[in-house]
Amino acid sequence: MMRATQASPRQNRVTPFGEILATPHRGTLMGNRGCLHDDDGRVVRDSQNRAWISCLTQWQGWQRQLMAPGSYTELFFLDEPTALAAGHRPCNTCRTEALTQFKQAWAIATSAKNLPRVAEMDAALRQQCGRLHAIDDLEALPDGAMITVGDTGGAWLRWEDSWWRWSFAGYQQERAVGEGDFLLITPPSIVAVLKAGYRMLEPTLELSRA
Repeated sequence: MMRATQASPRQNRVTPFGEILATPHRGTLMGNRGCLHDDDGRVVRDSQNRAWISCLTQWQGWQRQLMAPGSYTELFFLDEPTALAAGHRPCNTCRTEALTQFKQAWAIATSAKNLPRVAEMDAALRQQCGRLHAIDDLEALPDGAMITVGDTGGAWLRWEDSWWRWSFAGYQQERAVGEGDFLLITPPSIVAVLKAGYRMLEPTLELSRA
């Protein structure tokens, strides 16, 4: 939906943990949590809305001024696994088909007869995101789930029976994720959605190997 060139990077890139940091690296998806910045473009809060969404960076030629006063803060993610780990579901405007698939998978995961309302999903995700969760079976995690190990502060993506270490620049494949307590970053409800068949956008993988 927009890009801007500037000397110093803005604080608008999101980690799998949901942190909003400044980095020159670009993202492939945009996010929205409401207006998080002040009139000088400084991020002063983590969230304003219960609905956290992920959006396309280009859609129908829309143009926006980044961090315009009083407008929502344009956040950016490396890819959809990062957005999902941070608790952002697909947008209903620019990612309508993805949101429908997300709802269908949510209904399957919860054995619901009807598709869930977005408010219902958003309420569940707000309770789960920003927290680390216990893992019953590491190898049973679906593609797209992200974990951390102990207090390393790192994030690893599960993808095609391999582990990939996350960074703002992309991923590096690793033979193992190390030793320690394995904890789930991706909200459990989203892990269940992935297991139920939600087809997310593929991750931004690098070919380098550890």
